[in-house]
Amino acid sequence: MFRHLLLAASAVLAPSSVQSWSFPPPSLSLGRSTRLMASRTIDFAKYEGLGNDFILIDDRSNSDPSLTPEESVRLCDRNFGVGGDGVIFALRPSSADSDFDVRMRIYNSDGSEPEMCGNGIRCYAQFLKDLGEEAGTFRVETLAGPIVPVMNDDGTITVDMGEPVLAGPDVPCSIAPNADLESVVEAPHSDRNGKEWKISAVSMGNPHCIVFVDDLETDVDFPVDGPALESDPAFPAKVNVEFVQVVSETHLRMKVWERGAGPTLACGTGACALTVAAIRAGKIPRSAPGTGIRVDLPGGPLFIEWRESNNKCYMSGPGTLSFKGTAVLK
Repeated sequence: MFRHLLLAASAVLAPSSVQSWSFPPPSLSLGRSTRLMASRTIDFAKYEGLGNDFILIDDRSNSDPSLTPEESVRLCDRNFGVGGDGVIFALRPSSADSDFDVRMRIYNSDGSEPEMCGNGIRCYAQFLKDLGEEAGTFRVETLAGPIVPVMNDDGTITVDMGEPVLAGPDVPCSIAPNADLESVVEAPHSDRNGKEWKISAVSMGNPHCIVFVDDLETDVDFPVDGPALESDPAFPAKVNVEFVQVVSETHLRMKVWERGAGPTLACGTGACALTVAAIRAGKIPRSAPGTGIRVDLPGGPLFIEWRESNNKCYMSGPGTLSFKGTAVLK
């Protein structure tokens, strides 16, 4: 049998005629090889923030991302690409006269573009540092406005996430406001499956739907409830969904269903939004100045401070390099 295989291989390599082939002609294989050789490649670095993982691209000499949303979807595929929850691009600022150091854009794993990403911005800051940027802080231009990450001596990164948006129509959320500042705080709402929730709506530059439960494991059917709320008509731009359990006055646990990405191990903007929602709903008090509320995500803890002096949220946590490489764009 081995001899027959060798003969077959010889026939493939040196046919006497096209008609004698029992396998596809070599032109098909050569064409495929030519296409692969002609494929575009791109250098990348893979980072994760508590398991929320991103592909980082150095586009600082460009004004637009070097990948399309469709290419980003393929690159995020965990079987046929690099794998990731999204692709983040380090771009030059949109205006040479601005006071921004750099600009950040993101394509989610489904090709949609969010305004910002809390875990992504920490990975982004660490990426800039690893590229040789010496500054201890960066002023980053995002679709959600200016974001300022600070590199800490202990290796963590603290990010000034800005002020939360509380007015329901600005989140945007169409549920009738039921609290001061036109906000939505634990408002009764029925999802498309008929399940009743008490919903709080907060924006951190991107929309969040926060639901407090007694037990994350028994009160939530995550694969069903997450997507039902993500695409609920009450949130016309769709929404990130956080299910939250209060452990103590300084400790919260959460699971997140991210808009455009589904279940992820961490969400920085979500951790900020749910901390604000917990304080607004009277679940916990504000933390003392300079300290944070511990928020346990599936991938690990973040520390969030909603500072009373300036109304801004500050998030502290890691951004870690996993590996670097060159990807073939299929």
